[in-house]
Amino acid sequence: MKYILVTGGVISGIGKGIIASSIGTILKSCGLRVTAIKIDPYINIDAGTFSPYEHGEVFVLNDGGEVDLDLGNYERFLDINLYKDNNITTGKIYQHVINKERHGDYLGKTVQVVPHITDAVQEWVMNQAKVPVDDDRKEPQICVIELGGTIGDIEGMPFVEAFRQFQFKARRENFCNIHVSLVPQPNATGEQKTKPTQNSVRALRGLGLSPDLIVCRSAKPIEMAVKEKISMFCHVEPEQVIFIHDVSSTYRVPILLEEQGIIKYFKQRLNLPIDDQPSDLLMKWKKMADRYERLLKVCSIALVGKYTKLSDCYASVFKALEHSALAINHKLDLMYIDSTELERSTEAENSVKYHQAWHKLCKADGILVPGGFGIRGTEGKLQAISWARTKKKPFLGVCLGMQLAVVEFARNCLNWKDANSTEFDPDTKNPVVIDMPEHNPGDMGGTMRLGRRRTVFKTENSVLRKLYGDEMFVEERHRHRYEVNPELTHCFEEKGLKFVGHDTEGNRMEVIELENHPYFVGVQFHPEFSSRPMKPSPPYLGLLLAATGTLNAYLQRGLTATVTSVMTALQRKSFLAQKQAEMIV
Repeated sequence: MKYILVTGGVISGIGKGIIASSIGTILKSCGLRVTAIKIDPYINIDAGTFSPYEHGEVFVLNDGGEVDLDLGNYERFLDINLYKDNNITTGKIYQHVINKERHGDYLGKTVQVVPHITDAVQEWVMNQAKVPVDDDRKEPQICVIELGGTIGDIEGMPFVEAFRQFQFKARRENFCNIHVSLVPQPNATGEQKTKPTQNSVRALRGLGLSPDLIVCRSAKPIEMAVKEKISMFCHVEPEQVIFIHDVSSTYRVPILLEEQGIIKYFKQRLNLPIDDQPSDLLMKWKKMADRYERLLKVCSIALVGKYTKLSDCYASVFKALEHSALAINHKLDLMYIDSTELERSTEAENSVKYHQAWHKLCKADGILVPGGFGIRGTEGKLQAISWARTKKKPFLGVCLGMQLAVVEFARNCLNWKDANSTEFDPDTKNPVVIDMPEHNPGDMGGTMRLGRRRTVFKTENSVLRKLYGDEMFVEERHRHRYEVNPELTHCFEEKGLKFVGHDTEGNRMEVIELENHPYFVGVQFHPEFSSRPMKPSPPYLGLLLAATGTLNAYLQRGLTATVTSVMTALQRKSFLAQKQAEMIV
């Protein structure tokens, strides 16, 4: 097993996750099996109870793990499926060690940060690195480990010490440290400054880790003189200094790394059995990055949510939309709309914001209402859903978005004016969305309906089923504590809102579709978590197709292709039978 540790300096949010994902992509393109681990020094057990403004979105894995959004980057770039133990937190490590102490595993010894916490970190990494993450179920060969935060943070010290020890346990030829730093360029002078990187590397060395590669992040391409200066003051060769400037898309990052000779370096440094040139996989990434930058047609989507001030709150949703737009050769114009600004109360307080929000919504080609929690902004989301339904605008509701689509339909089409979710009004006379008692025991963390679950299509006449390739069932990831009331579904179906997908028992409603509408779809699951750059999520792809007016043509083409393949198979079977009969004669 080869281990690549990615650390960061100067500031957080510098792009360590994208760098780690890109390195994994490059090594995977060389034919190696790659896994990834993210270490978050916060004391929370997992990311499940975070506000999106604290740490960005909560990413959900197949096994129900609620983890840091960087694991989403790993899965998308590497096309792998990770597990909750691929996300290590201080809380998890201390909980693990304290449980062992309570069981008497330390035989009366004083439990300390060194060696017990540091040993637990190393054991966790070594064990999790062996867990297969590809479909072939083979053990990985490379483990990319991202250490969150910045070097010098007090909460990250035990992890740095753990890897200081680990580099000797793993041996030099199996361990490599990449340090990501910032090269700022103040407007006052216009000069690219190396001092922050020098200080960051000095702090890292003072803690016992020496960087093998220094990846310098900057707004603009860095000059050669700056590279030579960093090389001299940070005690590395010039070829060990890598520059990554801001680019139009993250798809370009693996290409920039490969162009600077990183494959050759890893081959020598870690003694890897690979060629100097990448395989077709990286060439596909290059073509995808080139195509992304040449797109001319634009498709605008209005994302109506309550966490719109920080784009990381909807990172996977944005990526799923971007993947779908790229698949149909369109550039995505994503307009974030704060749902509270669509409400009548905002018109009275700030009419400018109100009218600007509605202007965005009206000019969008499609409307998306993502998941969320809490009552704030729900009336604005209902207004957006009503607009999409009545004006025949393509619409996709995800999780809460689907639940609110049911509420809106009940109020305006079934004339149940007080219809609501029990999350927002426990005493409503028409509870069209209800809580699931078994997933609401009182604790907040990890108690929802989480992870990959099966959705069965109960009819062949479903747009979403066709988008999924006419499969009888699909498996997608969930994260919710409320569901559509199954006792009332017949009332909706009589008026044209069809529940075309449900769970395997048929009790939980998973997919809704509205009749006589270009695309009005709601899903209880979160399909964005399974979207990949070269395999876009079908519900999101359907939204983009409908928004560009190409959905019917796409479905017809898919149906024609299916019929053609079936006819070809029948003709081949008939031909073989005829030949066999001739041979017998």
